[in-house]
Amino acid sequence: MPATFDDLFVAFQTALAGRYSIDRELGRGGMGVVYLAKEVHLDRLVAIKLLPPERAADPLLRERFLREARLAAKLSHPNIIPIHAVDETDGFVYYVMSFVDGETLAQRVRSRGPLSASEGVRVLREAAWALASAHAQGLVHRDVKPDNILIEAASHRVLVADFGIAAAVGDASGDGISGTPEFMSPEQALGHEVDARSDLYSLGATAFYAFSGRLPFEGRTATEVLAKQVTETAPLISSLGLSVPRKVASLIDRCLAKDPAHRPASASALAEQLGVALEQRRELPVALRAFVRRNGRLDGGGTLLMAGGVLAGSIIVSNVIGVISGFASFGAGLTLLPFAALVDAARRLARMGFAHMDLAPAFKAEIENSREEHAVEHAKGPSTLEKILKLTAKISGVGVAIAVTELGFYLYRQFTLYRGRGLDTWVSTLWVTAGPIAITSLVGYLTLLQRRSDVDTDFWAKVWNGRLGRAAWAVARRLLRGKVVESAITHRATELSLGMAAEHLFESLSKVVRDELGDLPAILHRLQDDAQALRRHLEEVQEMLNDAGEDASAAAYEPLHRDRDAIDAKLGETVGALETIRLNLLRLHAGSLTVAGLTTHIGLAADVSAEVERMLDAQSEVERVLAR
Repeated sequence: MPATFDDLFVAFQTALAGRYSIDRELGRGGMGVVYLAKEVHLDRLVAIKLLPPERAADPLLRERFLREARLAAKLSHPNIIPIHAVDETDGFVYYVMSFVDGETLAQRVRSRGPLSASEGVRVLREAAWALASAHAQGLVHRDVKPDNILIEAASHRVLVADFGIAAAVGDASGDGISGTPEFMSPEQALGHEVDARSDLYSLGATAFYAFSGRLPFEGRTATEVLAKQVTETAPLISSLGLSVPRKVASLIDRCLAKDPAHRPASASALAEQLGVALEQRRELPVALRAFVRRNGRLDGGGTLLMAGGVLAGSIIVSNVIGVISGFASFGAGLTLLPFAALVDAARRLARMGFAHMDLAPAFKAEIENSREEHAVEHAKGPSTLEKILKLTAKISGVGVAIAVTELGFYLYRQFTLYRGRGLDTWVSTLWVTAGPIAITSLVGYLTLLQRRSDVDTDFWAKVWNGRLGRAAWAVARRLLRGKVVESAITHRATELSLGMAAEHLFESLSKVVRDELGDLPAILHRLQDDAQALRRHLEEVQEMLNDAGEDASAAAYEPLHRDRDAIDAKLGETVGALETIRLNLLRLHAGSLTVAGLTTHIGLAADVSAEVERMLDAQSEVERVLAR
C-alpha cells in the first residue's frame, strides 16, 4: 500500500465518509497533516488540515486549536486562504480550507532559485496585505514562513495560510514556544507576548530567504537557531551581492530589527512602501533601455574614428588653406559632428514614439540600478590611490591651464600684425610634463571612480537632460516630420502621459489656433515638472514617517502628517489640471469648445503651477534653515 494510505489515512477517511472524499496526502509536519479532498455536497476540491492525533488527545490543546481556527475562519481577504469549516469528528480535529493549485514559496525557491526583484516585491506586498487584514481583526499569525505562503499557478496570486494555528498547536520541539525557529522573532523565541510586529520580523526573514535562497540564521539545532535570533544581528541583505532594490533591502533590514519599535509601523505601511518600490521599478521598454545604456552615448569605436578623422582633416585644411582655417575646421568638427550624432540617436528613438520627457526617468532608473550594483562591492568610499590621483590631476591640471593660456597668447601674436617673442621654454616644458601627468592621473582617477559610481551614465544623463540634449531632440523632431509610431506608455508616470498627449493634440492644431493659445507647451512642461517634484517630496516625507515607526503617531510628527496630506492634495490638483487641459484640447478638436474657453483653463492651470512652485520654494527654504 502507498505511504499516503496509512492507518491514519484510512481511519480519517472512514470518519469523514459521506462528507469528504480524501484523494491523497499533500504534506505533513509538526503542526499536522494536510490532505487533498473533495467536498461531496458541493463537488469542489478542498484541503483538510488534521491536528496530529497525539495532540488532539490533549483536551486543552484541542480546544485551543478549534478556537484559533474558528477565529482564522472569520478572516476574509483575497490573499488569505479561506477556511470553510472547523470541526471534530470521532476524535479527529481538523479544519477545511480552499485548495490552492500552485506551490509554496519554499517550493518555488527550492525548484527555481531566488526570486527576481520585481517578483519578490510583489510576493512580499501581497503577503503584507494579508497580514494587515488579519492584524486589523486582532489576529497575529505567529508562523509566517515560506511554507505558509502559497503562489497560485494560474493567477500567480499570493495566499497566506495557517493564521493563528502555530499558537494553538505549539512548537514541534516541545519547549512550549510556538512557531518555526528559522523565522521566529526574538521576542517570540524568548516566550514573550507577541504582536503584529512579530509577524513583520518573520516576513523579513521570509523575504531574506526569497531573495537569497538562504536563511538569515542557521544552526545544528533549533535551540542554536533561537539563540542567534535573540543575540545576533541579521546580515544586511545588501551585503550578499543581490540585485535587490535599495529601498526594498532597507525595508527588509528594518523588518529584521531586534527591537520591535525599529520595525515598520504596520503591515499596511510595509505594503505601501513595497508598492512604491514596485511602481518605481517599472520595466523600461527595450528601446529606451538600450538608448540609456548604449545608443545615447558617444563612447564607442566610431567616436574615436571620428576624432581621428577630424584631426586628420584639420591638418589637411591647415596645410592647404591656412593655420587659422585648420583650427576652425578642427573646432567645428569637434562640435558639429558630435551634435549630429546626438540628433541621429534622438531621431531614431523619437521615431518609435518616445519623447524627451521619457529620458529623465529612464536615466534615473539606470543610475539607481547601477548604484545598487556598485554598492555591493565598493561601498566604502574612495580609496587612498583614488584620492592621490584626483589631487595629482588637479595640480597638474593647473599647469596645463597655464600652458594653454600662454599658447593662446602666442598664437594670437603669430596671427595678428603684432609679432612678439616666441613661446617661452618654460611653457613648453610645462606643457610636455604637466599634460601627460594630468591626463594619466585623470584617466586613472575616473577608472577607479567608475568602479563604485557610474560616471558614464551620470554624465550622459546631464547631457540629455540639459540644453544640448533638448536642442538635439528638437532638431530630431523637426527632421521626423510626423513619421512617428505609437509607443507603450506603461513606463510613464501619469503626469508625463497626460502632458505628452496634450502636446500631441496641441501640435495637431492649426498654426493660427496654436498662436492664440500662446505658451501652452511651456505651461504643460511646468505642470509636469511640478508633479514630479511633488512626487519626490511626498516620497521623502512618507519615508520619514515610516522610519519613525510607532512614534509617527506622536504629536511631534503631526507637522509631517499635515505636510504629506498637503503635498498629496496638491499633486492631485496638479495632475487634475493636466487632465483638464487634455480633455479641453479634445473638445477643441471636436468643435465643442472655443479657444477662449480653453484659454481660461490654461490660466487656471498656470495659477496651480504658481501655487505649487511657491509651496516647493517655501519647503526648500525651511529645509535650508534647518540645515543651517
